[in-house]
Formats: sequence, structure tokens, C-alpha cells
Amino acid sequence: MLAAVLYGKENLQIEPVAVPEPRAGDLLVRVRAALTCGTDVKVFRRGYHARMIIPPAVFGHELAGDVVAVGEGVTKFRVGQRIVAANSAPCQECFYCRRGCENLCDDLLFNNGAYAEYIRIPARIVEKNTYEIPENVSYQDAALVEPLACVLKGIEDTGIREGYNVSVIGLGPIGLMFVRLAKSLGARVIALGRRKTQLERAAALGADELISTTQYQDPVSVVRSLTEGRGTDVAIEAVGKPQTWEMCVHMVRRGGTVNFFGGCPSDSRVSLDTSLLHYSEITCKASFHHTPAHIRRALDLIRRGVIAARDFVNREEPLSNLLEVMRHLMSHNGHLKTAIIP
Repeated sequence: MLAAVLYGKENLQIEPVAVPEPRAGDLLVRVRAALTCGTDVKVFRRGYHARMIIPPAVFGHELAGDVVAVGEGVTKFRVGQRIVAANSAPCQECFYCRRGCENLCDDLLFNNGAYAEYIRIPARIVEKNTYEIPENVSYQDAALVEPLACVLKGIEDTGIREGYNVSVIGLGPIGLMFVRLAKSLGARVIALGRRKTQLERAAALGADELISTTQYQDPVSVVRSLTEGRGTDVAIEAVGKPQTWEMCVHMVRRGGTVNFFGGCPSDSRVSLDTSLLHYSEITCKASFHHTPAHIRRALDLIRRGVIAARDFVNREEPLSNLLEVMRHLMSHNGHLKTAIIP
């Protein structure tokens, strides 16, 4: 089969490799759609991910496809079923799993290889985090389950409620999902982004107020002016830069909550005003990854049409063009997802 093999920093080869053999409990899946992701772009740029992928390896992790073979002992799935598999599964036995923090599992099993014609789904993920795609859901819609599950966890961690003022800075696919979900919960959403196209997309997904961070030197003041000087109840950072992490702390009201959702480069440091945090009782959260429960909730939202690929995926490309796609996404940060069709 053809697969995208990552060898190191920006070193990606589309080449023939052996089709994986499903072992006991595994599935072999024909990939029908694999979506690009900001994490994959970071992996491409850096050449590795300490927890997810060590080169040389086939990479990509947002996928949906068809079961073409089942390993010994598999009873939940059959050949021909359309399925979506998450990119991880917890052990459900360790210290963190027993405390309901399955995303922090000591033995969290990751799976990569979506940028290929076929992918092996390991037994633990088959058992704990793989699902049949509902009839009314397309492959591209289903492949959104993994990033949407991450956003759902961020929404849950931050406690967004009806009537809240919520600011979202960073309007790539993740930020746009935050806009859509916060609005669906009845929040008033203030969207902050650099590009006109990003702001237009946020408006189409329900954002009530739009702030161009290139037009205004002090976006925090603009946010406060829209909230009677107080600031928002919640601020979501979906950029992944230390300066925007710090900006969000100044964007929330007293008693407000910041979610540092965007992952900054390794060894990044931020400077926070301790007096502001203390005397204004600001809560700082950082949400990582997802759990099987969030994956199930994400699939249900997609089934009900709350989230659809048309709002987050703007083009299709064959697997042979993946290197060009990655280079484009590196130079166009914040653009929508591309559906890779092997």
C-alpha cells in the first residue's frame, strides 16, 4: 500500500509499505478520509512527537474508513462496516484512570498511520474507542470526532454556561469549534482572529462580536469595552503562543476562567501577574486530549448535525499531494482542514 512515512523534520516520503497484518483483537481498516490537523503540522515541522510518534513512522490520526479484516476474537465489528477509530485508548486501570482522568493515563496507547491506504487499529482501541459510523454521517464528518472530542473536554473543563460571555482567540478549526459549541450552549461569543476570512467563518458559526487582532493594538481593551469593562466569564486560548496565553488572563472578569487550550512550543515560559490571579480569583485551566466518553459525545453531536465537515474542511487532496499540503499549512497557520483521500 502507499503511505506517508515521516523520517524527520519536514522529511516526508509517500512510498510503498506492507499492509499491516491485524493481530488478535485488531481491525484492518481501509482509510476513506484522513483529515489534516495542527498537531500533524507540528509533528511534520519538528520531525517527531515525544508521546505520539517516533520516526520513521506512518503518521496522521484523524480518520474514518471501512473494516476490511478482523483479528481473532473480534466480535463488535465485521468486515464491511463503516467505522471511526479514536487515536488513543486508556488502560482504565492506572492511578489516573481510576480517578476519572483517562486522558492522563499512565499507559495511554496512541495510534498513528491515517495517511495511508490501510491502517491497523490496535485491540485496545478496537475494544474501548472505536465506533460504527451512523448512516447519515459521511466519512469526513466522522473523521472530525477526534478534534471535536478535545474541544468538548475543553468546554467541560471551563464550565461554559448559557448567558456567559466567552472570548475565543485563535480561529483555526479548533477555535471555530469552540465558537460553535459555546454558541450552541447559549453563550455570547467574542471571536478574536488575525484574518478577515477567519472572522467571517466565526461569524457564520455564530460569533456575536468579531475583533481583528491586526487592526487593534490592544484587543483586551476592546473585549472589556464589549463587556461593560469587566471582561469575559471565560477566555479560550486556541493559538498556542505565550503572548496570547498571557493576554487571556487579562481578558477575563474577576472570578473568570481561562483555558490555555493551545499547546505552546516546548520549553515555552509565560509571565503571569500573581496579584491579578490572586485578588481577582482567576482560574487557569489547560485541557489536554480526550477520553472515550468525549469521543462518544462528539460522534453524537456530529450525528445530530451540530458539527459538520463543511464548516471545517475546505478541500480534498490525494495522498500523493500530502507533502505539498503540509508545506502549505506550515505557511498558512489557522487555515481549515484538508481531507486526504488515499
